[in-house]
Amino acid sequence: MVSPTPLKSQIEQANRQVRLLISQLDAAVNRIKQRDSTIFKSVVTALAKHDSQHATIYANELTEVRRMGKMVTQAQLALEQVSLRLGTITDLGEVATTLAPAVSIIRSMKDTISTALPQADQEIGEISGLLSSLLVDAGTSAGISLNFDVANEDAQKVMEEAAAVAEQRMRETFPEIPATVLGARQQEDLSA
Repeated sequence: MVSPTPLKSQIEQANRQVRLLISQLDAAVNRIKQRDSTIFKSVVTALAKHDSQHATIYANELTEVRRMGKMVTQAQLALEQVSLRLGTITDLGEVATTLAPAVSIIRSMKDTISTALPQADQEIGEISGLLSSLLVDAGTSAGISLNFDVANEDAQKVMEEAAAVAEQRMRETFPEIPATVLGARQQEDLSA
């Protein structure tokens, strides 16, 4: 039987890695905000010069930057939820019920985070592997059978909540792109 001390230290290690990734994503969000501000000013400047072609080009770029910002913010919020869950584990039974959704969340965000932060790909793999092995260890030592359907439902709820909060933050943080510059499809993309 595995003693709880190594399990607790592994959970703490996983949480440290998750917190580090959160801070890297925070830095990425700040870079995206700066880029957004610069491009938005370019849209405004081009419109002031009645240069609709350049304004449209800048607006298209701004749409992509904001889409990336939304994805990164969503990943950051989901990881914060994972970190909170890891910090509240107090007994072996909770390990399994807490880690199963956390592993699902990490795995579902891997591509998103890798796109925004390619250097974080290895860290995500390490975190996922560590959480997966913790999950197996906890399930084995406690004799718990895991219900992954429930875990995936919990993970989906966390991802949906993170998406809603990320969208709200994007609306609060970034000014609207002038509708005269964007086509209907791009306007829908920004609101989706």
